[in-house]
Amino acid sequence: MGKFVITKRSNGEFQFNLKASNGQTILTSEGYSAKSSCENGIESVKENAQDDSKFEKKTSSNGKYYFSLKATNGQIIGSSEMYESTAARDNGIESVQKNAPDASTDDQS
Repeated sequence: MGKFVITKRSNGEFQFNLKASNGQTILTSEGYSAKSSCENGIESVKENAQDDSKFEKKTSSNGKYYFSLKATNGQIIGSSEMYESTAARDNGIESVQKNAPDASTDDQS
């Protein structure tokens, strides 16, 4: 089962990473000034991860593939790592969809 890990950045902002059961990070959030906003971001991932239309598949300038998960308002909730292939990126999306809904939260901030 996956888990969300909340950490504090060196600039004082909070962020979360969604980690798969193997410990690999599959989604990283933006920085939040308040922990409560970070926690709301986690809830938004849980709510939106099952909707395929909320995932935006992208290609970076260096030719690698990644995705972003968007909230209902169109704001990006989190982004993936860079992948070498579209198949690997699509597996990352499936992993978010599988792990996010029931993931626990580990607050390490």
